[in-house]
Amino acid sequence: MKNGHHKRMLTFIASMIAVAVLAAAPASAKESKKTTSHKSAAAAAASMGAVPVVQDAPKAGHHDEKPGPAWRTVGGTVKEIQPNTYTVEDFEGNQVKLYVGQGTKYMKQKKVGDTVRAEITRGGFANSIQ
Repeated sequence: MKNGHHKRMLTFIASMIAVAVLAAAPASAKESKKTTSHKSAAAAAASMGAVPVVQDAPKAGHHDEKPGPAWRTVGGTVKEIQPNTYTVEDFEGNQVKLYVGQGTKYMKQKKVGDTVRAEITRGGFANSIQ
């Protein structure tokens, strides 16, 4: 009989510990949210791992001469075509030079007055012109 009493007592104690842990979990979670919200942005970024480095735009007069990672898409009207550049007036009225080469993919050859959409690198090289 003594052995059965000990088993019930252990079961009761284990149940009480489980209830206490479950009751403490939400309070613990709230507390951890408070402490993480006070982290600085640098500490938060450091805890997430390496942050990719963004390449600076080339200096004036320098441009990419081959395809690379897409930086943005430019849309507008072709104003001038040179052997290695297209001058495009974007929809806001800005003149944008698109550098082209062997790596540029064309849907079809463009002419002055055509509306185009181009995916360009940070240095202005047109990866594709549609």
